[in-house]
Amino acid sequence: MELLLKTYDSALFNKIGFYVGQAIIAIQDKQPELLLEKYRNISWSSRHQSSLTAKLTEILCQSDDWDTLINKLQVFLKALLIPESFNSPILIKLIEDIRLLNPAKVELNGSNSLNTINRVSSEIVTNGSLSQRKIAILLLDAENLQINAETEQFLTTVCTCPIQVKIAFANWRSMGKLDVEFHQRGYDLIHVPAGKDHADGKMIAFGSSIHEHYPKAKEVLVCSSDTVMTNLCNHLQQNGLTVYRVNKQGNNITILNSKSGNKHTHSLLKPPSIEELNAQIKNIIISEEKRTSNQWFKLSEIAQIYYKKYNFNISKIVSYSLPGKTTKDIFLDKSEFVVHQLPNDNELYLALFEMSQLNKAVSNNDVENKEINTKADLEQALVNTIIALVTKTSNLYIPIEILRANFNQQYGQGMANILKKLDLNVKYITFLKSCDSLELQKIGDRWHVALRQAKSVTI
Repeated sequence: MELLLKTYDSALFNKIGFYVGQAIIAIQDKQPELLLEKYRNISWSSRHQSSLTAKLTEILCQSDDWDTLINKLQVFLKALLIPESFNSPILIKLIEDIRLLNPAKVELNGSNSLNTINRVSSEIVTNGSLSQRKIAILLLDAENLQINAETEQFLTTVCTCPIQVKIAFANWRSMGKLDVEFHQRGYDLIHVPAGKDHADGKMIAFGSSIHEHYPKAKEVLVCSSDTVMTNLCNHLQQNGLTVYRVNKQGNNITILNSKSGNKHTHSLLKPPSIEELNAQIKNIIISEEKRTSNQWFKLSEIAQIYYKKYNFNISKIVSYSLPGKTTKDIFLDKSEFVVHQLPNDNELYLALFEMSQLNKAVSNNDVENKEINTKADLEQALVNTIIALVTKTSNLYIPIEILRANFNQQYGQGMANILKKLDLNVKYITFLKSCDSLELQKIGDRWHVALRQAKSVTI
């Protein structure tokens, strides 16, 4: 018979809250459309996750049995997510992870003794029926390597099985408050006496018998930078387990699949802010302009250069700092960048907008009151109108119809009338082609006009 949940340690609710918080972060990163619209732009990785955990704990602690707890949890999730989200792998895994915490199935008493760590059941209730599932086990030498929640979430994307068992080895008396943090994140903590290699020895001894303690284990993550773990990894492989060697190299965590040889890298550096990102990209474009004499660059090429230089993925930085935004959005919001996209082409092109040209035009000309008495006056008026449109839309090439409509609105007279008044006797498009400061490009069946740069490339 199940004991009342309210008699249990609050660590159970903290663990559930952590799992839910990590699942919400993963959904926001990979499938933000599953969140209700009002929750998509919340930074769940910051203080909001603590608020979510506190609210969830308040709701769940009123449950008198495990079934009631699961029902309350599902109601809570439905308040955050659209109905279709419950078919997503992230939510399915979350429910499975939480079902494994059922006190009736597993009782983890925190004893230091290896023999008192009970096996975690691999029978998972899925869609109302029992199914056998393989699991992954994470072993951590916490004295040698520490894994934060973000890195742990990355590890879950590398494994093919859900990480259902996490065990950390250390002399916890010398680790400050890390024992509390790891305990809240669902780790079983094994304490070892002070001294060199004691944590290594205990981890190797425990890991060597994993196949006996956890017969459903298929994968093991061995988290330690010590080379002494090589023998353990070989032993686990010989017993048919897939082993992931997790270690730290500089500012990166590397994960090596010892079976396939595949290697994954996760940066420990904090992503730059959007302001820092914009400045870094601007410097890259300036360098590339000098190197190639071009002014337009594919965004994908800039992204590759950025990754090689800073070891960060631009799209990941944007999703981390501005959930729900795309990489294109950050350039549209900045007047020093212009973005161009050809019809039927997914590729984006990026260039720097010459602010000096804008400042010169604005300082020397009053858009509202400038008289148009010569061909040069008309050309300058068109330049001013293009600059205003580019600044507003961040598109360098403007359809000539939009240019004419905005020009007529700004100056209160039609283009045809001005051309006739100046005795130019040419059509509108012919006049545009004759202007030294403008260049035209036909995109599809429409003509577009832009300011002529010192050197231009065809895109």
